[in-house]
Amino acid sequence: MTQRDQIIEHLNKYGSISPLEARHVYGIERLASRIDELKKSGFRISTTPKKDAKGKRYAEYAFTPGAVQASQAFTL
Repeated sequence: MTQRDQIIEHLNKYGSISPLEARHVYGIERLASRIDELKKSGFRISTTPKKDAKGKRYAEYAFTPGAVQASQAFTL
């Protein structure tokens, strides 16, 4: 399974993914790059800026509303 496939599966199952989750769960070091590739492939993914408990900023990614069904069909 490719990193992009793992991200798509995670988004379908959990709704969103952060760089920390991607790194710890899947070993994906460059989540933003994989997200960019998915966007260029036609996936509608939104980016939400977040801050952790120490104030460090990071991005959380999720399918935009209505895009989950289209992405599932794309991966079949």
